Amino acid sequence: MSTHYHQEPHFIIAIGASAGGLEELQSFFDHTPLAQASYVIIQHLSADYKSRMAEILSRHSQLKVTEAANNMLVEPNQVYLIPSQQCMTIQDGRLLLKDKNSSSAPHKTINTFFNSLALDSEYQIIAVILSGSGDDGSEGIVNISRAGGLIIVQDPDTAQYSSMPLEAIATGAADHILAPADMPIVITRYVNKAKRSILPPAAQAMEDKSVIAIIDLIRERLPFDFSEYKPTTILRRIRRRMVYLALDDVAAYYQYLLAHPGEVETLAQSFMISVSAFFRNPEAFEVMAETVLPEIVQRKKEEEEIKIWIAGCATGEEAYTMAILLHEHLEKSGKNIPVKVFATDIDKPALEFAGKGLYGEHIRNELSAERLERYFSREGNGYRIKQQIRKMLIFAQHNVVKNPPYCNMDLISCRNLLIYMNISLQKKALSMLHFGLNQKGYLFLGSSENPGMLLSYLTEISKKWKIYRNQESARSVRFDIFTPVMIADSSMAPLIPSKKTGSAGKRSIMLEEVNEMLLEEVNVAGICVDQDNQVVKYLGKVEHFLLQQIFSFDLVELLPKSLGVVYVTAARQARKENERVVVSGIPVADYNPAKIVNLTIRPLHAREGERSLLLVLFSENNDEQKKGVQPFDVQTYLNAGLQSLEEELKDTRERLQDVTEKLEASNENMQSFNEELVSANEEMQSANEEMQSVNEELQTINTDYQLKIKELIVLNDDMDNYFRSNLNGQLFVDNNLKLKKVFPCRHKTCQSSGRRYRQTYPEYYRQL
Repeated sequence: MSTHYHQEPHFIIAIGASAGGLEELQSFFDHTPLAQASYVIIQHLSADYKSRMAEILSRHSQLKVTEAANNMLVEPNQVYLIPSQQCMTIQDGRLLLKDKNSSSAPHKTINTFFNSLALDSEYQIIAVILSGSGDDGSEGIVNISRAGGLIIVQDPDTAQYSSMPLEAIATGAADHILAPADMPIVITRYVNKAKRSILPPAAQAMEDKSVIAIIDLIRERLPFDFSEYKPTTILRRIRRRMVYLALDDVAAYYQYLLAHPGEVETLAQSFMISVSAFFRNPEAFEVMAETVLPEIVQRKKEEEEIKIWIAGCATGEEAYTMAILLHEHLEKSGKNIPVKVFATDIDKPALEFAGKGLYGEHIRNELSAERLERYFSREGNGYRIKQQIRKMLIFAQHNVVKNPPYCNMDLISCRNLLIYMNISLQKKALSMLHFGLNQKGYLFLGSSENPGMLLSYLTEISKKWKIYRNQESARSVRFDIFTPVMIADSSMAPLIPSKKTGSAGKRSIMLEEVNEMLLEEVNVAGICVDQDNQVVKYLGKVEHFLLQQIFSFDLVELLPKSLGVVYVTAARQARKENERVVVSGIPVADYNPAKIVNLTIRPLHAREGERSLLLVLFSENNDEQKKGVQPFDVQTYLNAGLQSLEEELKDTRERLQDVTEKLEASNENMQSFNEELVSANEEMQSANEEMQSVNEELQTINTDYQLKIKELIVLNDDMDNYFRSNLNGQLFVDNNLKLKKVFPCRHKTCQSSGRRYRQTYPEYYRQL
């Protein structure tokens, strides 16, 4: 692992800005030093606008500022600007440009670039969101965060237009919320820490040990094993958490993990890259819709079932995409065939999100208006998948290299998952996927992945989009790909015990070969099982004794029925007495041709903390009765099997009784809770009636005031008319020189009208 950890990191700092972003960019680059990083600025620009951004920023930065060109390689200490007429993406470190379409819909140029950057995983990424209106960039920073990038968002209080920063903060992906002038300090610190990872050999060895210890700690505390993931991916995410926690070296972070169990889960979660989109790579899904799905539907009868497996489904967009395409084709063909789409991932939060089927506004850019209206319903600020599609999918947590594969699949899609695994893990994953295909099933990989060793077993459908069909005679059973644990124990005859030395790896290989040779010589097949009868290791030609058409880790299900009954009874006896049990002369008619089998079961004396294991040996009867071995009596084992079933039934009834009691207690709690809700509802209804009464009173008072206002308006109009008709009449001045009108009314409105006329006719007032 250590040979991969210490490569020179290349940082790409992607900056999304819109309205009001020019001043923020100037402030940002006024404080940006040379840091051996590349900067890419994505703005919202009109297609016919000639930007002078390169000229303006050149005055504020010592970096070279240039407008991006198609296929331009991104280099350190340079600033690249998006051309106004084009959208921009990145692939393999090169900027790719495409003309904007003529649609009147707004172009989400920031999301477009950020999403492509999240998939271009060879670089360390920092995403920055500055001032702007709308929500562009919010989807992109979520994907960059999942890919291990650092997210910095402008403090909305410092932005001229705060909509984009607020939407970005609302995603929960922001690592820092800062003013533009403060961002370069954080970026420089982050970049320098990554560059200090180029350590001398001794320090590198210490860091590698800490990384391995962290992976072991995750495997110990959680059901995840990242030991065979790409080291660069693992270390990048570890360092991202270290920066967040202000820790300087991996050893210190390991100690922090020991003291904070919650951080272990947070780190493991950051390793799971859940990036997806509806109809990602539309051309690939066109091939699916035009070639693959029609062929699958055509060969199915209406009583048969179409089964599809989406491995590494992330947040579910691809699984729903496949279901939508299949629904459209079934409707077009007029067939009513049941469909099951198994969508799996090891990321539990991503699966929970996918299961809800609720997505944000951004999916309007991924789906046509017709599909959006037909398959989604508006809910709040997002869109929820309709039940006709949701019922086709089954979401489940599943590790593609550890758990048994889903079998007899018509189509398996595993896109952009293998790129995070090393070569050995890729081989095992591909073997699992190939085993899961039916004999004419299709395999769909990511555009940067290839089927490797499986290529000779597959027919290529699309070279560009990595779509393959399983050859009809290619499917084969290899039990070694399902072996989760390699066991070498001195108590497992005929194993040869080994001593711990520096060449243990070579001797382990030699040990396997010797074991195989010995078992072949004596014509014996061996299977090691745990306390739950789950297969953890096999030796020799077990295919001579197992039913290969059934896949399971459970040895009882792999054995013929008659042999399985004997095994269950003998295994129980071996565990109970902790001694070897031998049963010879078992006739098994399920084999072709029929065989007489000898069965030997030996307990393996596990060390403290290890699993209790049994070694099960099978051999064909050679009619030589061994000393001390009792002949086979079928009735004895049938009776023992019946007794075993009765005991299991008794245990099941007791457990069922416990469950029933717990259910009744839960039901009582729910009943109490329901009563509280009814009571609260009644109180709310009472309060509502009181509010209604208060509202009616307010309406009555409001009506009274409206009537009084109308009366005052009428009175005021009468006074105005009277004054106009008598301006040259009965006027006099009192001792205080106040203009008064001879009028019987002393209402305040009349007095105020007099004062108003005094102000309106000042010259006439002075004459008086």
